[in-house]
Amino acid sequence: MAKTWFVTGASRGMGRELVEQLLARGDRVAATLRRPGALDDLAARYGDRLWVRALDVTDTARLRAVVDEAFAAHDRIDVVVSNAGYGVFATAEDLTDEQIDQMIATNLTGSIQLARAVVPHLRAQGGGHLMQMSSMGGQITFPAFSMYHVTKWGIEGFYDSLAAEVEPFGIRTTLIEPGMVRTGFFDAAARVPVSAPYRGGPADRDPIPVEDMTDSPENTTAAVIRAAEASDPPRRLVLGSDAWELMTATLRRRLADIEAQRDNAATADAA
Repeated sequence: MAKTWFVTGASRGMGRELVEQLLARGDRVAATLRRPGALDDLAARYGDRLWVRALDVTDTARLRAVVDEAFAAHDRIDVVVSNAGYGVFATAEDLTDEQIDQMIATNLTGSIQLARAVVPHLRAQGGGHLMQMSSMGGQITFPAFSMYHVTKWGIEGFYDSLAAEVEPFGIRTTLIEPGMVRTGFFDAAARVPVSAPYRGGPADRDPIPVEDMTDSPENTTAAVIRAAEASDPPRRLVLGSDAWELMTATLRRRLADIEAQRDNAATADAA
């Protein structure tokens, strides 16, 4: 049975690929992006099965208005995919105040406000599926990518709490955690040259060529769609062998560090 999806950040990368696959399989899509003309070719091909509105997710008032309009224009929206976001490569010291504020506003606050805007609608219709684009970078870290990790670790904590709050209303949540997908994400990311103290260090590294990345955008997107169709979708959807290997290795090390502190941790207990 055809579904109706709401997708943010639909102009390029995973967002665009998701819209294309959904329309090709016969679903309806309400898509938002900062420059709606980027989907004109799909609108011409699929007609009224594609609903498009301009949206910058940092504009909370506009975000709420577009969400309200989308739910009013469709009998039901089955799946909401919060995909808008971007990256900046820079050491923490080299970031500008504006870069920090803008990344948090887009990747973290925008995602939080989207969830807050759609939950009342999903509850009113008796349920739905809220999917948030995270990353393996929501569980692991790399040097020179600290602000991206801030936003992804932050949205993962938000969703872990949100999931328990909304599950009684029939609303499922999934954090999508891909590895390095062969899209334009890394090319579009701003790169701040490392300052003198960091040259030659861990943060001073060349970009990884797209052809050396592990994950296919088509296959990654298809896996997202399969998860949305599952009767019991995962809270976290790990995609890409690179993501699985890096995340499991990191989590094992973290657990080992915690387990080694058991006796010392108990010294803080009340007598």
